[in-house]
Amino acid sequence: MPRVLIAAIGAAMLLLFLGPRFIAWLRQNEVGQFVRPQGEIPEGHMEKQGTPTMGGILILLAATLPFLILATRSTAAMIVLFTTLACGAIGFVDDFMKVFKKRSLGLSGRWKMAALVLITAALVLVAVQVVGVPTTLKLHVINEEIELGWPLFSIMVFLVLAGATNGVNLTDGLDGLAAGTTAIAMMTYTAMTFVTGGQRDLAIFGAALVGACVGFLWFNSYPASVFMGDTGSYALGGALAAMAVMTKTEVLLIFIGGVFVIEALSVMIQVVVFKRTRRRVFLMTPIHHHFEMAGWSETKIIVRFWLIAAIFGAIGFTLYFRALPA
Repeated sequence: MPRVLIAAIGAAMLLLFLGPRFIAWLRQNEVGQFVRPQGEIPEGHMEKQGTPTMGGILILLAATLPFLILATRSTAAMIVLFTTLACGAIGFVDDFMKVFKKRSLGLSGRWKMAALVLITAALVLVAVQVVGVPTTLKLHVINEEIELGWPLFSIMVFLVLAGATNGVNLTDGLDGLAAGTTAIAMMTYTAMTFVTGGQRDLAIFGAALVGACVGFLWFNSYPASVFMGDTGSYALGGALAAMAVMTKTEVLLIFIGGVFVIEALSVMIQVVVFKRTRRRVFLMTPIHHHFEMAGWSETKIIVRFWLIAAIFGAIGFTLYFRALPA
C-alpha cells in the first residue's frame, strides 16, 4: 500500500515541479495547438489557438520515473508501460507533424493503424507467451469465459487498443476532460489490481498514472495553459487498453471507460445517420461539443462528465469484485 500511494504522490509532485519549466519551453519554441477551422468546432475554441501542446510528454515522464523506481518491474507491468509509451510515440509523431506543418492534420490514419497492429502483436505475444494471460473473453456480468484462441484474441486486443486510444483522443476536446476521466478510470484499475493481490506492480503503475493526470490537471484545468495533445491521449488510451488485457477486463472496459465509449459512439452515430438521412442527431460531435452548442458552460460539461466517469468506474469495479473467487 505505501508504494502505491508514494507512486501517485511522487508522480503528481514531479509533474507540478516540471510543469512550469516545460510549458515555458513550449511557449518559447512556439509548440502551440492548431485549432480546426471555424465551423468545425464551437466558436469559443478559436481563442485556444496557440496554447502549448504535447503536454502528454509531461504525463509520461511523471508517471514512468516513480513506477520504475518503486516497482519490481514485473513482465506484466513492463508490457503495460511499453504499450503506453509506444502509443504515446504514435501521438508524438502526430503532434510533431501538426506543429511542423501548422495544420490540424497530422499522421494519416493508415499509419496509425499499422503502428497499433505492431503494438498489438507485441502486447499479445508477451501477455500470452510470457505472462500466461489466457486467450479468453471474460464476461464478468455472468461470470463466464469464452475461449477465443490466438487469432480472435489478437483481433479483440487490437479492437480494444484502437478503441481506447481513439476514444480518449476524441474526449480530449475540453480543458481537463480527458485527463480527469482517465484519472478516474485508471483509479478504478488501481483499486482492482490492488485488491486482487499479486498485481502490485500494475497497481503502482496505475497509481503513478493517476498522480500524473491529477498533477497535469493543475495546468490543464479551464482555462488550460497546456494541452496533452495526441501524445497524451494516445498514451492514456494505450495504458487503459493494456491494463484491460492484463487484468482480463476487456469487456469491463466498456464500463470503466464509459465516457470514452459514449464520445466515440456519438461520432459513429452522427456519421451513419447523416450519410443515410442527411440529418444530424447531435448539434456537433464528439458529444461534449453538442452540450457546448446547447449552451452548457465548459466547466459544467467537464464536471458532469467526471461524475459520469466515476459512476461508470464504480459499476466496473463492482462487477469485477463480484466475479472474484470467494
